[in-house]
Amino acid sequence: MTAELVRGQNHPLSQARLEIRVSAGTPIVAAATLGDEQGRIHGVEWVAHPGAPTLPGLEVSRQAAADHRLAVDLDAMPEAVHRVSVLLALPTGGEGPTCFGAVPTPFVAVTGLDGTEVASYTVAGLEAESAVVALELYRRQGAWKVRAIGQGYAGGLADLFTDQGLPQAHQLAGGINEAVAQGVARSIPAPPPRADGDRSRQAAAPALGPDQSGTAPQGATGPASPQPTSPYGNQTPGQPTPPPNSPYGTQGPGMPGQPAPQPSYQGGTGAGDPGQPSTPTSGGPIDYSHPRRQNAAPPPPPPTAPPAQPGQPAQPVAGDATGWSMDERLYNQVWGMFEDLARTTAAYRSAVDFADSRMEKELDQVLSDPRSRIGGQGDAAREAAQAKHAQLVNQARATLDRDLAQLTAESEVVEPALPPAYARWDNPVWHGYRVPMEIPMALRLGELHLPESAQLHIPMLIRLPLERGLWIDSGRGGSLDGSFTDSHDMRRLAMETAVAHAARLLAVYPAGEFTVHVIDPAGSGAQALAPLVQTGVLAAPPAVGAAGVADVLARLTQRVDLVQMALRAGVPDSLPPDFDTAQQLLIVNDFPHGFDDRAVNQLRYLADEGPAVGVHLMMVADREEAAGYGPLLDPLWRALMRLTPVPDDHLADPWVGHAWTYEPPLVPPGSQVLQQVLTQVAAARSKHR
Repeated sequence: MTAELVRGQNHPLSQARLEIRVSAGTPIVAAATLGDEQGRIHGVEWVAHPGAPTLPGLEVSRQAAADHRLAVDLDAMPEAVHRVSVLLALPTGGEGPTCFGAVPTPFVAVTGLDGTEVASYTVAGLEAESAVVALELYRRQGAWKVRAIGQGYAGGLADLFTDQGLPQAHQLAGGINEAVAQGVARSIPAPPPRADGDRSRQAAAPALGPDQSGTAPQGATGPASPQPTSPYGNQTPGQPTPPPNSPYGTQGPGMPGQPAPQPSYQGGTGAGDPGQPSTPTSGGPIDYSHPRRQNAAPPPPPPTAPPAQPGQPAQPVAGDATGWSMDERLYNQVWGMFEDLARTTAAYRSAVDFADSRMEKELDQVLSDPRSRIGGQGDAAREAAQAKHAQLVNQARATLDRDLAQLTAESEVVEPALPPAYARWDNPVWHGYRVPMEIPMALRLGELHLPESAQLHIPMLIRLPLERGLWIDSGRGGSLDGSFTDSHDMRRLAMETAVAHAARLLAVYPAGEFTVHVIDPAGSGAQALAPLVQTGVLAAPPAVGAAGVADVLARLTQRVDLVQMALRAGVPDSLPPDFDTAQQLLIVNDFPHGFDDRAVNQLRYLADEGPAVGVHLMMVADREEAAGYGPLLDPLWRALMRLTPVPDDHLADPWVGHAWTYEPPLVPPGSQVLQQVLTQVAAARSKHR
C-alpha cells in the first residue's frame, strides 16, 4: 500500500534498489546530494547533477524535463553516506517560469523497479521558491527511510547548497544552470496522463499546460526542432548510451540521455483517452490532446502563502527555518519567534527609557535657569520636551506594533502546523494522534508572553530528553490579574498541571520507552491522577505511606547507581536482562509530608544525578512548607525548573533582562483529549510487551 506522505512525515523502505519519479508539468532540473550522519555535504563530488549525473548508488537525469526517473541503489551507497536528498529546481536564464508558484505542484514518488509505488509526496505550499529539497532518504539504525521535506529556496540552487553547508555553493549552482541552459532545447515537456495508473506521470495539481489551454509551450509548436549534441558526453539523439556505472544498466524510454519526441498540441484525435489509444501516423507528430477536455485553463490552486505586495512584509510559512526535518524547522522557527519578540520588545523598552531620560534632562535644563522657571518661556520649553518625548515613544510603539503584527501572523500560521509534541491540547492535531515511532526533538511545557504583547503567546519548547527535573510550585496563590487562589485549589491545579506534563511525555515517546512512577503519600492527588491510573499507563499504582515512598525511592536510586557503574566501567550492556531501559519519570506529590531525612537525601540525589542516566524528577510542592529542613533543600530547588499552575511572570531572561509570563498547558475544561491519548498509549504499551 502506498504511503502518501505529508511534510515532515517518514516511511520505512524495504527495498534497496528504487526509482524516484518526479512529475512537475514543466521542465525542471533534478539533482541529489549525499550527506553524512549530520547531513553535511563534503564537497561538490557529493552532488549528482546533470553535469555529473552518476555517483555510487545514484543516478540523476542529464537534462531538464517535466518527468524524471532517478535511480537509487541504497546497498551501493558508501558507508559515510547517511542521507540522500532529492532536489528540484527551475532552469534559469530562459523564458520559462521563475518560481514554483507559477507551475503545477510537483509530485514525487518512490517506487520499486517494477513500478510499485512505496511512498509519494505532493510538494505543496511553494510560491516564490525556485529550488526545493523534495524528500530525503536517510539511514537510521541500519535501515533506510524516506521523509517528505518540501523545503523551498527563493534564491535557487545557490541558497539550497549554502544551507546544506557546501562551500562552493554559488559556483556549483552557476555551473549547473549554465549546463542546463545549453541543453534547454532538449527539455522534455509533460507527457499525457497514462491509462495504466502511473501516478508519477500525472501532475499533482491542475496543470496550466497546453493540453488544457490549447496554447503550446515555448518551442513546442510545429515540428520538433533538431536536437543538439549533449554537452555531457558523445550522445547522438535517438541513440542513447547508458552512463558508466549505471545501477540499472540500459535505460528505457524517458530515462536520462534519451530525447523524447516533441509533441504537437494542435487539434485533437482522442489520444490520451483510455478507451481509444491513438496510433501515431507515419512521419507525423503525436497528438496528446483529450477530445472531451475543456479548452480553457482552470483557475490555479489557492496558494498557501500569497506573495507579498511591494513594500509589504513576506507572508509567513510554517517550517520556514533551517533544519533537516520538519520538527527541527518548526523548533527553530518557534525559538526564532521567541528571539524576535524578545529583541523587538527590548528595543521598544530601550527607546522609551531614552525618551524618558531625554525629557528629564531637558526639563532639568529648563528648571535650572531661574529666568525660565515661570512665564511663557518655561511653559513652552516643557511642552516642547513633552512633545519630543511623545514623538519618540509613538515611533517606538509603531515599530513594535509592526513587528508584533508580523509575529502574530507567523504564530497564526505556525501554531496549527505544530506536531503533537509542540501543540496545545486544543490543537486538532491530537484528534489524529498515533503513538510515534521516534522521539521528537522537544516538548512543549507551556506558553510565554510579555506585557507589551499579551495576546501573542510563544510556545515554550524544551529539548528532549529533559536535562533538568521539573518543580510545579503549589505555594503561590496570587495571579497577575490580582485575584487569589486558596491553597487547596492551588494544590489541585498543581497536580493537574503535573499530570498534563506527564501525559504529554508519555504521548511523544514511542511505546515502552517512557515509564511514570507516582508518590502520593497521603493520597491527596487521587482525583488529579485519575487519568493516569484509569488508563493504566503508570508502572504501578501510586505509592502511599512511608513504606511506599521508601520502596520507590530505593528502586530508582539503585537504578541510577547501576547505570552509573556500568557507564563508568565502559560496559553499558552488562545491565541485568530484565532491566527497564526506558526513560523514568517520578512524580512526587505533597512534599515534604511523609518524607524522612533519608527520603529527602534520595530526592536530592535523583535531582542531581538522575537526568544524566534517564531518571527524571517532577516535584509538586510548596517551598515554604519545606522550610523546616532549612537550607538543606536549596540545592534541590535550584536543580529543578520551576513552573506554576497559574500564569506567573517568574521566568527570567538573562539575554535581554525580560521577565516572561509563563502559562501552563492545561487541558481545556470538559475535553476528553487526555483520556483518548492515554488510552492509545496504554494500548500501544500492551502490544509492545
